Amino acid sequence: MTALLEVDRLQVQFGATAAVRGASLSVARGETHCLVGESGCGKSVTALAVMNLLARGGERKAERLAFEGEDLLKLSERGMARLRGNAMAMIFQEPMTSLNPAYTVGSQMTEVLRRHKGASQRAATDRAADLLARVGITAPGLRLGQFPHQLSGGLRQRVMIAMALMCEPKLLIADEPTTALDVTVQAQILRLLAGLQRDLGLGLLLITHDLGIVARVATRVSVMYAGEVVESAPTAELFAQPRHPYTQGLLRCVPVPGKIQRDQPLGAIRGTVPRVGHGFAGCAFRERCDFADETCQRTIPRHSAGATHDYLCRLPA
Repeated sequence: MTALLEVDRLQVQFGATAAVRGASLSVARGETHCLVGESGCGKSVTALAVMNLLARGGERKAERLAFEGEDLLKLSERGMARLRGNAMAMIFQEPMTSLNPAYTVGSQMTEVLRRHKGASQRAATDRAADLLARVGITAPGLRLGQFPHQLSGGLRQRVMIAMALMCEPKLLIADEPTTALDVTVQAQILRLLAGLQRDLGLGLLLITHDLGIVARVATRVSVMYAGEVVESAPTAELFAQPRHPYTQGLLRCVPVPGKIQRDQPLGAIRGTVPRVGHGFAGCAFRERCDFADETCQRTIPRHSAGATHDYLCRLPA
């Protein structure tokens, strides 16, 4: 499959802190690529770097950062604004704060289509109402005239999804789109994204820390730790034969019906994600790893466990 998004050795620096350290991944049209890991691993920063929406002081570098072959690192802010919300769109992590409380839902949605496609107000309003209905919001005409504070969290999340789809993007980045939603609404949102991707042929980069979601929707998985992609593989292969100790630890934390007894504790990974500075050498997971030795303080090789499965660890396949 031809890649829509190519990220090769991306680095993001905030002062002395290296938030992303040489992360690489790609997303093809029609593919769901899940980026997983604990909070603080650099998942959201990676997405924001792709969209060039880093907070003040953030610096990004990469061997290659391209969308449909176009070098995003060479684009001006005007060029990025042409792509954002149009060919590539993002559903942000927190719908409660991502919508402007001073404007109605309708005015925020129609602005996207009018700016990028030059549509009339009527055409943009019709498109917004159609998308709200498509994402499962009843009485879309009424909702367009409401302000964000008049909607529940689940409705605001659906509005964010509809807004991201206004210009029919080729790439959709969804940053934990089910965070803070109850399980029923989570399932609805995931079914909605899967259906929209199937109908529109989107490339979807889904950021999450929920391996249950990954197992249900992902085509491919990249596991991120301390700013690095430590393992990447097709979903079934990663769940069947995880190679990196961090991936193995994450999977041990997931309750599996029939395998985990009620009176047995779940697995756990001791410690927390370290804050890594520029020039850090060796494996960032070594302080939490049961297999670490002195060699883990040196450069870590990347192994292949198959044509499409690689991992960053001193342990051979």
